[in-house]
Amino acid sequence: MTRYAMIADLRRCVGCQTCTAACKETRGTPPGVQWRRVLDLEFGEYPQVQRVFLPTGCHHCDEPPCLEVCPSTATRKRPDGIVTIDESLCIGCSACIMACPYDARYMVDEQAFAYGDQAMASEARRVDPARLGVVTKCDFCVDRIDAGTAKGLVPGKDPEATPACAQSCISGALHFGDLDDPQSNVSLLLDQNQWFRMHEDLGTGPGFYYLWDKEAL
Repeated sequence: MTRYAMIADLRRCVGCQTCTAACKETRGTPPGVQWRRVLDLEFGEYPQVQRVFLPTGCHHCDEPPCLEVCPSTATRKRPDGIVTIDESLCIGCSACIMACPYDARYMVDEQAFAYGDQAMASEARRVDPARLGVVTKCDFCVDRIDAGTAKGLVPGKDPEATPACAQSCISGALHFGDLDDPQSNVSLLLDQNQWFRMHEDLGTGPGFYYLWDKEAL
């Protein structure tokens, strides 16, 4: 089997937002929609205050609460763990937006572009009226994964088969791969480092892992 997952090494993330920009460039999402975003957080008390940058988005859960509440079966979970949305089935009820504990889903009703009424090249390639009034989210660049694996490429190893955000990360903080392969990059990273998952106590089984030194918390 295959279980795709993403890892963010919080010790390496510098908050440059390159992953966010790469996502918008690749997927042509409208203003205000960030399928991959980086939170800027501070914790601790003066003078022991620390800052951390936290990449987040859809966590592609083992038990996605968004799927459970979808009345049209638009939200689906693939055998490889990737949670997708069939926009042709979405009725725009927003139930999944409210159910997602990661604030990872978006819906826009009007076409908008970053600079006025004219679309940039990256936006023009992705203009699709069918995406208005329906929910959208990160899908781990599933089109790149499927096209790449069809050529025999390995997601997380070969650039063409890897999500744009992970491929563009300048600090090497984002990693993508197959958890069911014990020799994959993600499996080795989890085996060799301390890690946690966001809102794991909710029982969602998120497929997004964070590397962090417990001593620093």
